[in-house]
Order: sequence, then structure tokens, then C-alpha cells
Amino acid sequence: MSYPDPQFSSIAIVDDDEDVRVGLRSLLRSYGYAVDVYDCAQALLTAGPQNHHCVITDLQMPGMSGIELLEQLRRDGKQLPVILMTAFPEAALRKRAFQNGASCFLSKPFEANELLLCLKQASGNSTNQAKE
Repeated sequence: MSYPDPQFSSIAIVDDDEDVRVGLRSLLRSYGYAVDVYDCAQALLTAGPQNHHCVITDLQMPGMSGIELLEQLRRDGKQLPVILMTAFPEAALRKRAFQNGASCFLSKPFEANELLLCLKQASGNSTNQAKE
């Protein structure tokens, strides 16, 4: 995957860890994606209308968690793909994420190609329904 899908090129990264935000932004920009970063879920929700095609979010953050962000996006009628990442992958959280329509669930640390595969799968899935 050397270039983003033109219909799937703007990504929001939500993570309370600045190093993660900077690293992911750098990685995804090197593949041609437009990337916006947010230090918490609330920052993304209050940013106003954005044209993001995908959200990549940490699971555990102060305030609203990544799963709560996913649930809020769904309540707001936003069906864009959401990729969750966590250093603490628990089966119950994974199940809840997929039940709420997560596109992918990554365990930290992960390889760049794992994230790129998640993006490829999410961009090719027009219904944005994840499979466990």
C-alpha cells in the first residue's frame, strides 16, 4: 500500500500520548494520508465538522475512552471506520468494540503493516461492519 485510497485519505488520530500521536501522524503522512491529531476524545468531538474518513483511537484515555468515543460517534450517526488500539487487550473490550462497529482492534505495540492492513480493510468495507 503506497498511496491512500482517494475516497479514504483523511484520518483522525486520538491518543493522550503525544509520542504515539506524533509517530502515527508521521507514519501515515509518509503513505500520503492527511492526518489530524487530538489528545482526547472530547477534542475530536468538539472540533466541529471534519471530513475524516477514519478514526484511529487509543482505548484507554482520561475522560472518554476509545470505546465511548466509538459509541458516541455511532449515536451521532457517524458510520466512519474506527480503529481501536490498546496496550491492554481484554476479550470483553474487544467484543464490545466490535459490537459497536469497530473496524479493527490492535494490540500495542503493533507493526506499521498491521495498521496499514486495518486501514486497507476499513476502506474496502463500505458498510464499516467489523468481523470478529
